[in-house]
Amino acid sequence: MTSQDERGARGRDGAIAVKPSAPPRFDVGGLIRRPETGALIGTVGVLVFFSIVGGRTFLSSAGVSSWLNVAAELGIIALPVGLLMIAGELDLSVGSVLAASSMTTSIVSGNWGMPVFVGILSGLALGLLVGAANGLVVTRTRVPSFVVTLATNFSVAGITLALAIALTGSTSSSLSAGEPAKTLLGSLIGGQFEVAVIWWALAVAVVGWLLHVSKYGNWIFAIGGDLESARTMGIPINGVKIALYMSSALGAALVGVIQAILYNGAQVAAGQAFVFNSIIAVVIGGVLLTGGYGSVVGIVMGTLTFAIVNQGIYFSGWDANLASLILGLMLLAAVLMNNTFRRMALSYSPKSKPVEQGRR
Repeated sequence: MTSQDERGARGRDGAIAVKPSAPPRFDVGGLIRRPETGALIGTVGVLVFFSIVGGRTFLSSAGVSSWLNVAAELGIIALPVGLLMIAGELDLSVGSVLAASSMTTSIVSGNWGMPVFVGILSGLALGLLVGAANGLVVTRTRVPSFVVTLATNFSVAGITLALAIALTGSTSSSLSAGEPAKTLLGSLIGGQFEVAVIWWALAVAVVGWLLHVSKYGNWIFAIGGDLESARTMGIPINGVKIALYMSSALGAALVGVIQAILYNGAQVAAGQAFVFNSIIAVVIGGVLLTGGYGSVVGIVMGTLTFAIVNQGIYFSGWDANLASLILGLMLLAAVLMNNTFRRMALSYSPKSKPVEQGRR
């Protein structure tokens, strides 16, 4: 039995001449409606702009490393934060988690002299613990995640400061990691590129598979798109949200550990810039604040865009304060573009061509 679009003319001998299916055509309209399209336009735009105004230095290995290193550390946090936002939640505690994990690693392996892997595991475990606490409070109390994680941000920052002074008598701690921890987490490739770039690439691969290939990605989109429908479908909403909060905190903790080993120490005040910078990168990357829409490629593009603007302004010779102005305008433009692309995507339906019937 042949399908409709394989029907052809029947010859005198009764054989059917099968008509081959037409090759798929490139759909420009479908491409425009993808969530990462706006992010890609923004990344290419700022890259070309700062390549012109920043001169050759911007595109040199030193120039590329300056913004790629920023993108790597921010990207490790922005990826899980983006998953949370696609699921309709926020995490404003990543800044304090980064500082707390960095200080934990430095104090355990620096001040107390424990093996460095013990300090690393302690820092990462702290991140998972804070993430689990955020997820449990949000799912059990129904208090908005904005309020819960903002409270966690201040609470963890206060606890970190108090314990740092009590245990070390200072707001900073030094650490000499040694090998192989220095090579794996705190080294510079070619003397310029942080090894965090490789960790970011690994994170992109893992999160990309999780969101766009595995069943958990469908669950995340469903929870952010229509919570009641997701509940009706039997999706374990609370479990997914708790896991996402733990992954968000783990990303922040990993960056905290990387910074402690890279800079041979930690400070209590580190990390607060990542709270809103990660959200800015995710939104520029095409993720809606209301949830249910976004992509990993878009988040990567948004992170690169943020880093290029953040560092490119120094190569231009302009006032560095203009970077904040440009990022603010880009954030507003990204929100408007995201809403526009989403409406286009929802209203888009591919035109179906009538099936050509063969002669009988």
